Amino acid sequence: MLQIRDILWGFLYIACAVAIQVQVTPTHREISVGESKFFLCEVVGDAKDIDWFAPNGEKILPNNPNIQVSRNDETTSTLTIYHADVDHAGIYKCVAKNGDKEAQATVQVKIFQKITFKNVPSPQEFNEGDDADIVCDVVGSPVPFIIWKHKGARIQANKDVRYNIMENGHLLIRGIKKIDEGAYNCEARVMETGEINFKMINVIVNVLPTIRARQSEVNGTADMGGSILLACDADGYPEPIVTWAHNNVILESGDKYSLTEDGSELVIKDVIKVDEGDYTCIARNKAGEMSQEVSLNVFVQAKITYLNNQTATEFDDEVTLTCEASGDPTPSISWSFQNRMFSEGEQASWTRPDQYESHDGNIVVRSHARVSSLHLKNVDFTYAGEYLCTASNSIGQDNQPVYLEVRYAPKILGVVAVYTWEGNPANISCGVEAHPGASVTWFRDGLQVPSVNTSNVKIYSTQSSSYLEVSPESQSDFGSYNCTATNAMGTESKEFILIQAEVPSPPEIQRLEPFSSSAAVEFDEPVSFGGVPIIKYRLQWRSDGQDWTGRDYDATEDLTEFTIGGLTPDTNYEVKMSAINGKGEGENSAVVKFKTGPIRLLFTPSSEAPPLIVTTVTALKGEPSTPKLEAMVQNQGNALKVNWIMQDDGGSPINHYLVRYKAKHVSDWKPEIRMPRSSEYVVLSGLDWNTEYEIRIVAVNQKGKSEPGILSFRTATEPTTMPGASGSGLSTGAIVGILIVVFFVLLVAVDVTCYFLNKCGVLMCIAINFCGKAGPGAKSKDMEEGKAAFTKDESKEPIVEVRTEEEPTQNQEGVGPTEPNETTPLTEPDGKTKDDVKTEANNTAAEVKTVPNEAPQTNGNESKA
Repeated sequence: MLQIRDILWGFLYIACAVAIQVQVTPTHREISVGESKFFLCEVVGDAKDIDWFAPNGEKILPNNPNIQVSRNDETTSTLTIYHADVDHAGIYKCVAKNGDKEAQATVQVKIFQKITFKNVPSPQEFNEGDDADIVCDVVGSPVPFIIWKHKGARIQANKDVRYNIMENGHLLIRGIKKIDEGAYNCEARVMETGEINFKMINVIVNVLPTIRARQSEVNGTADMGGSILLACDADGYPEPIVTWAHNNVILESGDKYSLTEDGSELVIKDVIKVDEGDYTCIARNKAGEMSQEVSLNVFVQAKITYLNNQTATEFDDEVTLTCEASGDPTPSISWSFQNRMFSEGEQASWTRPDQYESHDGNIVVRSHARVSSLHLKNVDFTYAGEYLCTASNSIGQDNQPVYLEVRYAPKILGVVAVYTWEGNPANISCGVEAHPGASVTWFRDGLQVPSVNTSNVKIYSTQSSSYLEVSPESQSDFGSYNCTATNAMGTESKEFILIQAEVPSPPEIQRLEPFSSSAAVEFDEPVSFGGVPIIKYRLQWRSDGQDWTGRDYDATEDLTEFTIGGLTPDTNYEVKMSAINGKGEGENSAVVKFKTGPIRLLFTPSSEAPPLIVTTVTALKGEPSTPKLEAMVQNQGNALKVNWIMQDDGGSPINHYLVRYKAKHVSDWKPEIRMPRSSEYVVLSGLDWNTEYEIRIVAVNQKGKSEPGILSFRTATEPTTMPGASGSGLSTGAIVGILIVVFFVLLVAVDVTCYFLNKCGVLMCIAINFCGKAGPGAKSKDMEEGKAAFTKDESKEPIVEVRTEEEPTQNQEGVGPTEPNETTPLTEPDGKTKDDVKTEANNTAAEVKTVPNEAPQTNGNESKA
């Protein structure tokens, strides 16, 4: 099936059988710089030649590298433009010829160049104060125009004379400043195409350095190898590099000088006097340079220049150590040995080294000019070692050691007697001092040990000691062992004795202090340890007719006392103790008998008095037992007296008691109350009415705290009677007083009524005589002030009454009010009978509970005052 295009061409060919037709596809095209495009020339009719012509009219030849022409077939030819350039723009023509017949068609090619930044360096640097030409070279087709921005804002040269946008697009800043530094946006735009592009240029403003010396004058000391630091601090941008010059010569790092990386610090090595003078500190950066002078003054401190080590043999007549020193001013020289100082003109004794005034002549110091000599006479092995020569002047000092080597025969050290027992290895230590070093040999009964027949003897050696390890297997292994040390200077021997250890003698119980449930035992250590240290002490005790109970304690230096706990009160006991060392347990000490104390009771039980409210917890060993508590509500109903009974102090005296209490419906405790050791009660007053409280009391000794004694109680309901009311009725005086008040109130009421209704009465007379007028509307201040009411003050915190001494009772010469107890009649000082007191107690009863061990009570949870 023929296509429509073929049919049309067929008709065209028939219609124009003689003419030639040419068509270029496409007829126009826009190409960007660098792109490649082709164009097709189609010919209708018989054409012998098909040629392409460039916009300049020249025929395009096949060998053109950028624009190529190719004949596809008899009717078509292709024009290809590779990597288009702006020069390739224009009208291209396709011409077809056949004899004298010719036809042509054209195509218009437009070349567009995108915005291109040719020369836009970044960063661009300028010196502060210069006229800065910020370069931004842009090309494009059509030619773009430039906009400059800084810190997001467009630069408008017509508003700031410092800025100028030049014809080439560059930005000129006159007298650029440090604040002009930063990023600049060079933005290029083409209006015809709407194309836009930009480049960020980082502008750096360099600042001329400033420089300052840390010290304009430096005083140094030439120390024959010492060094001095000169320093300058420089500022500027970029950070300046610092160099140093002396006598117009630039100094560089080397053997004599050392410079830090930034050059700010100059170290002068091996300072000598000629290094003195002025040094120039120079700071340079891209903006320029600045300089500063530093003066160096050089002083010379004492310096030791010569020392000689010496070697001597013990018992030589004399040896001399020499020390030379330099310095300005001339130094003084002194000697020291093992913290002993020797100066010129002083002599010291080895037997009395702290007394330099001794004149035995063994040590003599002589000095002349810059040289000092230390003369040592009658050389002993103890002379060997390090001597220190010290040279000093007003500038400083120098210390250098010199060594004296003394050759001497061996000297054996060590403990002669060594204790052990069969089966327990023991080390016999033979310490040897010798120079040169000595060899050590062990002998037993003239024979060298260990021998091939002994396996229970071994030798271990260090640089200064030899150890003979003996594991005794029988009594024959105990006895004398000989240590012999030999070097080039001589030989020395020493006998060591291995002794059979014994068990320790018994310790002695010096003091025993019993308590109700414990006892403190103080002892003296055994007279004899048996030759080896005591490891443990064994303490045993028992009550009458019972087996011994014991406990072992590790032996320490400060162990002189034990505490036996968990004893039964009011019971007879006996105690003994022994000491144990590695050999075994020694004999027991003499048995000491004692009796624990009874439990102390504060009150005598009585059927008429309120029962004790008691709580107890078993005491920990060494700590007090839990105090037993009793509570007694006071007469006012919102106060409580709490007594405690101490059962056992744990073997140590009570230091103090700690009291805490709180209302049960709140979480916070009242501040802790600290009571002295002699206290036996505390009074809590000013408590809230009808409130349940919890109280805890702890006993404290040097071993620690007891478990707390705990009890609970409830205060009474707030009374509704007037203060001072008591018994079953009012007194006669109170009744008379009430009647007088009632009569006076009635009299005032009648007078007021007469004043308002009939304009008469006492008030009317007062109004007329003093005020000059009267009126029923006058207000009476007396009526306002006549109001009276009982108000209670509930703002006060509970008051805690702390008593550290017992209050006097009737048994104590009858002085002061009587404190009621089980044996005291409940009679008030104002003559109230016991029945009256009971009646008041019924009105102010408080509910008291004990936790956890509550003593039985005769009247429920109430305790009558």
